[in-house]
Amino acid sequence: MPLPFLTADRAFDAASDDTALPFDDDHDQWRRPYRPGPWRVVAAALALLIASFMLLATLIIAVAGALPAAGVCLGAAVLVVLVALRLLRVGTWVSRHGVRRVRFFRTTTVPWSRAASVRTVQQPVRWLGLPRTVQGQALVLHRQGDGEPLTLLTDHNADFLSRVEAFDRAADTVEAWNAEYTPAS
Repeated sequence: MPLPFLTADRAFDAASDDTALPFDDDHDQWRRPYRPGPWRVVAAALALLIASFMLLATLIIAVAGALPAAGVCLGAAVLVVLVALRLLRVGTWVSRHGVRRVRFFRTTTVPWSRAASVRTVQQPVRWLGLPRTVQGQALVLHRQGDGEPLTLLTDHNADFLSRVEAFDRAADTVEAWNAEYTPAS
């Protein structure tokens, strides 16, 4: 009996996991110009696994007859699912309207007309969003009339840790969107 899933029908080294995402030409939709990184996906998957156990516990508690406790457990499970979904949504998004940096608790949108420049710089960056900083690259957006630059991407965040080529491609894509949609001065 042949087992095609165990055979080497293709070269595993030839297929790259860091290929750019295909997209349609609707530039009015907000889109992330890169794939979510493995650290972000693993954290969300673990949160969803915990939520599934919480939902199982909710079912057991409800069958046992303690409905108020089951409601609390259900609410906590829904909260964990919402946290996992928000974690997957975090990142930099672009459209014809501007660039949007989505963080866990806050979203910042800058229209292309207010963007003075977008460039990659060497600076201390946070490692996986933790307080520890390391020397790395960051894609920063300088706004017109505002001295504080907005850090869009870093090469040590949950999307690009150990994926230098993916960071370079994402930074080039955001810079290209900036060059295309920023009005000429």
